[in-house]
Amino acid sequence: MEYTSRDVPIYYEIHGSGKPIVMIHGWSPDHRLMKGCMEPIFQALETPWQRIYFDLPGMGKTPGKPWITGTDQMLEVVLEFIDGVIPDQHFAVAGESYGGYLARGVIKERTALVDGLLLICPVAKQETLKDNLPALQVLEKDEAFLNSLSIEDRQSFEAINVVQNRRVWERFSEDILPGLKIADYAFLENSLGQHVPYTVDVDLVEKPYPQPTLMVMGRQDSIVGYRDHWQLIENYSRASFVILDKAGHNLQIEQDLLFTALVEEWLERVLAGAC
Repeated sequence: MEYTSRDVPIYYEIHGSGKPIVMIHGWSPDHRLMKGCMEPIFQALETPWQRIYFDLPGMGKTPGKPWITGTDQMLEVVLEFIDGVIPDQHFAVAGESYGGYLARGVIKERTALVDGLLLICPVAKQETLKDNLPALQVLEKDEAFLNSLSIEDRQSFEAINVVQNRRVWERFSEDILPGLKIADYAFLENSLGQHVPYTVDVDLVEKPYPQPTLMVMGRQDSIVGYRDHWQLIENYSRASFVILDKAGHNLQIEQDLLFTALVEEWLERVLAGAC
């Protein structure tokens, strides 16, 4: 399906019915990043949820536009999309990596409507991001399998994953790699990349967000880290804060069983207190 926000035709998919949950993927991949890790969870649940997946501008099937010169404008597009697709409805929001940065903007602007927040390896503070990153530490590596990949695929896979085996590759190649290959990198670098931090600090809040929250990070995440995130915990009065070992920036794949259990528990909390 397609929803037009200003001059941006946004590609999106809706699965199931029930309480809406908006899924916001990260920088470069597309909606398949969130769909790949979240759909198996919902398909195993009996509770009704309406899952809304969409491609951010410059990624997947949604084109970037020159006027989107930073995260302020990207958030405007996301909010207009949400307001248009589920007007005045209560919903939950899940964001991964850069999507977690955008999700915190959604919370700030639509606090009264958002009944729950899931942050997966979210971007924290732009200013200290590079200073506090752990180095990439590979904890499991199947060299024989890696040798079977093309040079390009192997480089993409090894650059980010802590667990490098066939199981993780199959998920990576299905959920993440296709989006990486079709992203508009000229737009991401030259337009959106001009002003990645918000103009106003999205984490400077008057009072804590009071709804069920799950923040889950990878101990070996060399892309966004985990150290800065604890500074955000007081912004969320009902947050579970989890750091998983043997998990990098794709912890939803590398530690899929723990990820599933954590998300299922969060979903139960959201429904228990939802409007």
